[in-house]
Amino acid sequence: MDPDFRRLYVAAFGSQFGTQLSHVALPLLAVTALNAGPGEVGLLSSLSTLTVLLVGLPAGVWVDRVRRRPVMVAMDVLRALAMVSVTAAWWLEALTMPQLYLVAIVSGVGTLFFDVASHSLVPSLVGRDRLTAANSLLVGTTSAMYVSGRSVSGVLTQVFGAPLVLLLDAVTYAWSALWLRGIRAVESPPAVREPIGRQLREGLRFLFGNRVLVAIAAQGAMANLGFPLATVLLPVLLVRELAFPEWVFGAYLAASGVGALVGSACAHLMARWLGQGGAVWVLSLATAPFGLLVPLLDHGIWIWLSAAGFFVVSVRTGVNNVLLVSFRQQLTPDTMLGRMTSIMQVILMGAVGMGGLLAAGVGELWGVRATLWAGGIVIAMSWLPLATVRSEIRQLGLPARR
Repeated sequence: MDPDFRRLYVAAFGSQFGTQLSHVALPLLAVTALNAGPGEVGLLSSLSTLTVLLVGLPAGVWVDRVRRRPVMVAMDVLRALAMVSVTAAWWLEALTMPQLYLVAIVSGVGTLFFDVASHSLVPSLVGRDRLTAANSLLVGTTSAMYVSGRSVSGVLTQVFGAPLVLLLDAVTYAWSALWLRGIRAVESPPAVREPIGRQLREGLRFLFGNRVLVAIAAQGAMANLGFPLATVLLPVLLVRELAFPEWVFGAYLAASGVGALVGSACAHLMARWLGQGGAVWVLSLATAPFGLLVPLLDHGIWIWLSAAGFFVVSVRTGVNNVLLVSFRQQLTPDTMLGRMTSIMQVILMGAVGMGGLLAAGVGELWGVRATLWAGGIVIAMSWLPLATVRSEIRQLGLPARR
């Protein structure tokens, strides 16, 4: 492993772990400390991603004009300060929902810039011939942090309280920033300084002029719409309505992380046997029905069936996160990576935010259970965009072994 990529990997370890801690701790803090209802919890979840719609497109242009590593360091510091502010406000008995909303926005902006810069930095650290292996390792790390971060956060929140968990989150962001500062590779900022508007139009034309990239964006948007619908109101359903202890919420979400971890670990092997495009297509179709198990969540065997469905569709997510990201990077020149990534982020994270808002609305109008069914159906149908470019994606990447 290249030393600089190793430093990026260790930094990602800390940053992703912290992100998963706050994913569980923030809504639980809203429910337990501020008695937030379904609408408030849904809005809190959506704000961290809806901000992408406002700053996502300019973010990619800006990242293409500067060095990527300092951007990532700055975003780690920003998110650490945001989490410290929540703990301090709680300790001073001054915590309010508006502050949590603001922290969610800051966290969303920081995550956007961090991710765009990270995706744009990887090809220059490892080379395009090793993208699949590098992305498999990074996605596997993200999935592992998803599992450990959310399950650990559920337990720690029950034992020590959400404010202290958020303080730990700040420490993980500081860890990430320190490791990123150790990267030795010298980045040269682009010499051409075209107007932002022109660069943005070039990025949009590039992405929407490629059928495969459009299908990847549409598939990801459907999946990212479905998962929040199925998960945003879980604290209300599991902790309040079904009276499960708080750790069950983190453990249930961890099933998704385990699935994504398995998928990312197996992605390279599946690509060897089916081809990279074939692996994406076959797995997307085969796992579609399992999305309909997610809404069955209840006491007894039903929580296990629901978690099993969540696990299987998350395996598909893990494979797609490795192979589809690699496709995107392979199809995009270095000078366009920031813009392509940010446009994708606007689409994908915007869908997550819309899912959170829809969860809030559906939950208020028809109840929490209805949001789970809506999410399960969307997840089950998210393979459809890839069907429109089936022949193109089967030709991408490594050939299948005969």
